[in-house]
Amino acid sequence: MSELTIRLARQDEYGAVGELTVEAYRTGEVLEGGSDYARSLAAAEDRAAEAELLVAVDEEDRVLGTVTIALPGTRYAELSDGAELEFRMLAVSPAAQGRGVGEALTRAVIARATDLGLHAVVMSSSPLMTTAHRIYERLGFHRTPERDWSPIPGVNLYAFRLDLP
Repeated sequence: MSELTIRLARQDEYGAVGELTVEAYRTGEVLEGGSDYARSLAAAEDRAAEAELLVAVDEEDRVLGTVTIALPGTRYAELSDGAELEFRMLAVSPAAQGRGVGEALTRAVIARATDLGLHAVVMSSSPLMTTAHRIYERLGFHRTPERDWSPIPGVNLYAFRLDLP
């Protein structure tokens, strides 16, 4: 993989970040047509205003991936308790998949949780996202089936957790 930088998304990138996120979820077959979730995935500007929106960019500053960090107790935190950092909407451009972008973004989330002094990182994932699950497990996340949940009928999500030292 060429040089990769993880940083906060810039305002002029929000449109591209939203498009990339929707494209990645559609390509991964975890998003149907014009669902409400597609609109949420596309709303990068909203996520940046209410959470920490990170991007992974290459040496030419092209956005290759993104992740939303939901601080405890904020609107985007759906699973976390007060001492856990949650991340959501991890997406990698289909053209950049398999190049370590998802892992680099996940490591940035872990580093942010450590910087904040939190004791764990949590996230939810579709059962269909098996490639992502392998990355999470390789980084030390474990399934927490007791925290699995369903945001809407027919959509079931697996919960994962990484305990921090």
